[in-house]
Amino acid sequence: MMSTTAVAIAPDFADILAAANRISEHVHRTAVHVSRSFNDLVGAEVFFKCENLQRAGSFKIRGAMNAVFSLDDSTARRGVVTHSSGNHAAAVALAAHERGIPAYIVVGNNAPRAKIEAVRRYGGQLTLSEPTLAAREETARRLLDSTGGTFIHPFDDPRVIAGQGTATLELLDQISGMDVILAPVSGGGLLSGTAIAAHGVSSAITVYGCEPDLANDAARSFASGNLEKNVSQATIADGLRASLSERTFGILRQHVNGIVTVSEEEIIHAMRMFWELFKLIIEPSCAVPVAALLSRRMEVAGCRVGVIITGGNVDLHALPWLRNSSTL
Repeated sequence: MMSTTAVAIAPDFADILAAANRISEHVHRTAVHVSRSFNDLVGAEVFFKCENLQRAGSFKIRGAMNAVFSLDDSTARRGVVTHSSGNHAAAVALAAHERGIPAYIVVGNNAPRAKIEAVRRYGGQLTLSEPTLAAREETARRLLDSTGGTFIHPFDDPRVIAGQGTATLELLDQISGMDVILAPVSGGGLLSGTAIAAHGVSSAITVYGCEPDLANDAARSFASGNLEKNVSQATIADGLRASLSERTFGILRQHVNGIVTVSEEEIIHAMRMFWELFKLIIEPSCAVPVAALLSRRMEVAGCRVGVIITGGNVDLHALPWLRNSSTL
């Protein structure tokens, strides 16, 4: 169990190790894929941790499982509540199903169809809301009042952050001598866990967060030294539209070396290239660090680079290169 101080502030490396033990029977140890052709393009050895092949189709199951299985039995019986743009919602629904407790899930009505269907498939009690954070939060508050359940935040929760960090813990066990690790950043739960895990293994590892130009609150926050909010959510990377919290911003300032941003065109190009090169489906959100490498946004020449490929839940009826032929 985490200490009171850890819950109030942030998880540490010991919490990530504990999470790895807690969730080991409930998540996949996902594969690491490499491509000589991709390495030649970027001038580095790149190792892709394929969480798109994870249960529920994304890394989010790690944090959800850790949070749900951290609850004591009497608390768990009342169920769990969350709101999400999609992947976290499906992950919490599956984790709750596995523990045999109810899950009350709020999803914006503009979420990708594949993610909404996943919540239903895993037995979550779905409530659709208007597609704004305020609407999702208000709907979740009403469910908390009516059910007495426990709220599991998509990223601003030490149990969730610790669970997400287990992906990097696995990667560093699978591949030795890593110099750099990249992960997408939205609310910062994944990147926080990634950075804590990386520096728990080796303080010499450089960690970068990657985000869209159209949802660049982390980059602006790093530049100003103050917590900034997104002024736009227009990015195609639907999983990266949230803003950092005070907790995650504090962790990132301590452990992350920098934030790089990429354009919508670069995201779509990287997503399509990954599909074609690796024969694996990835979401626009996971294509963001791929795009950062392809566009040489950071210096990684000659390095061993790890990339967290975060999810593969894509609406196949609305592929970006089919909607907008100008990006082909």
